[in-house]
Amino acid sequence: MNTMAAATATAEPDLIVRREGSAGIIRLNRPKALNALTLEMTRGIAAALDAFEADAEVVLVLLEGAGERGLCAGGDIRGLYESARAGGDLGKVFWREEYILNARIASFPKPYVAFMDGIVMGGGVGLAAHGSHRIVTNRTKMGMPEVGIGFFPDVGGTWLLSRAPGELGTYYGLTGVTMTGADAVYARLANILIGSDDWAALRDALTQTPAGADAATVRAIMDRFAVEPTAPIAAQQAMIDASFGHDSIEEIVTALAHQSSEFAQATLGAILEKSPTGLKLTLKLLRMARQSASLEQCLIREYAAALEIFVNHDFPEGIRAAVIDKDRHPNWQPARLEQVTPEMITRYFAPRGADELTF
Repeated sequence: MNTMAAATATAEPDLIVRREGSAGIIRLNRPKALNALTLEMTRGIAAALDAFEADAEVVLVLLEGAGERGLCAGGDIRGLYESARAGGDLGKVFWREEYILNARIASFPKPYVAFMDGIVMGGGVGLAAHGSHRIVTNRTKMGMPEVGIGFFPDVGGTWLLSRAPGELGTYYGLTGVTMTGADAVYARLANILIGSDDWAALRDALTQTPAGADAATVRAIMDRFAVEPTAPIAAQQAMIDASFGHDSIEEIVTALAHQSSEFAQATLGAILEKSPTGLKLTLKLLRMARQSASLEQCLIREYAAALEIFVNHDFPEGIRAAVIDKDRHPNWQPARLEQVTPEMITRYFAPRGADELTF
């Protein structure tokens, strides 16, 4: 066997699924790509959950990422970019299976423990933040930056963000700003903060969870390693609530423009860089999610919007500017907020795709 063939034969898969003690392990294993999620990985996770649910010796499921940089940087947007440019259907297929998986995680009957160390973005949030036991650390950098590529916080992100305190979810959804581990607990996207150096000991304890243990028992194990979170974002809550409580982007921009603090001006700058269409779509989705009764309702709405985005200009253009050419200068169409009419946004809410999502 030549060297290249030997390397191929011994290469680890993109997803590692195995049992360790009483824990079913799901490890995202694309460290060079920051464990970006592919369609094949999504299918593998769904199959693993089926197997672990049926295995009486598996007490809990543990999601983790390979490497030192983080759990998951999100979906494989380079692949989505290439498919969109070629008129393919990867978006339709990938998002359908990903969103079904998000709902499966939220309703999984056994404790589902997600270790969100390092970078956790977009699709990574979808794999982790719907779980019953969500661990962050002092190294966590979590965010839903999709509006920066002409998209919106999907994977149930509109459901999660709309349930954050006050207007915090609106702030994170429209700016794409990264939150610390303590911020994530404060925003209700995580349950518990630990020191990253304590993970090995906690992981070992979790794999030894006794048979028959319930969610409360698993939480008690985690609590032994808990650190009291102090969320930096809490200090900005009043300003965020006052500025982001409006139902139009123009009003939010005006409110921020009248704030003199450095934080408010940085926030305003972050918003004005984003896709005007993505901003207006995101705000409407967040407001509708706030009135929704279930995650599934939000996922159906997100899927319809995603199908429309996949064939429009801003999504591939946003990826081009951020990931392909990396010039950081997307040419949004329309380029200005006032050019995005209500009629333009309405088409993202046309009923489509609901029969394809089987929860």
